[in-house]
Amino acid sequence: MTDTSPDGPDAAAREAAETAAAAPDPVAQLAKEAADLKDRLLRTLADMENLRRRTEREVADARAYGVTNFARDILAVADNMERALKALDDELREKADAGVKALLDGVELTERELVKAMEKHGVRRIEPQGQKFDPNLHQAMLEIPDPSVPSGTVVQIMQPGYTIGERVLRPALVGVSKGGPKAQAADAPANDNTSAK
Repeated sequence: MTDTSPDGPDAAAREAAETAAAAPDPVAQLAKEAADLKDRLLRTLADMENLRRRTEREVADARAYGVTNFARDILAVADNMERALKALDDELREKADAGVKALLDGVELTERELVKAMEKHGVRRIEPQGQKFDPNLHQAMLEIPDPSVPSGTVVQIMQPGYTIGERVLRPALVGVSKGGPKAQAADAPANDNTSAK
């Protein structure tokens, strides 16, 4: 006689098969865990590489721009030395006695050494005379009517500007021309303004 009850041997085999099917395969589980760990490792390595690059960039910026506040303070000294030297014209220098000439030579030498030291640390003077006004490098203090130069050209420098590395340390204080011819685009015809009225 065969056992046909629900608790018979067929039921036990079915239950074992269902349990085996429901239980995860240990190999597949380990493969999934290994893939997750590999993904985490790659993400961590990428994060570490980004951190290394960012740190290198910050160190380079600190080297280049670490003296910024000091350089701003030194600019006032450079301005005063320049003003002092410009206060005496060549005629007064010729009439000065040997002691005053030696003093002036010493001040000029000191100014040159100051400029060299600033350049050594990446501080460069902006020379905008005759250039087109650039609001990133210049600060316009006044407009000067001058029909002989194109409008928007720097025609006077009141205070020199300086850069440190790629950054502006102090913009140049300038006078900008007004009333001259408009700067024309290179591809526009030269006689295009006759039909503008």
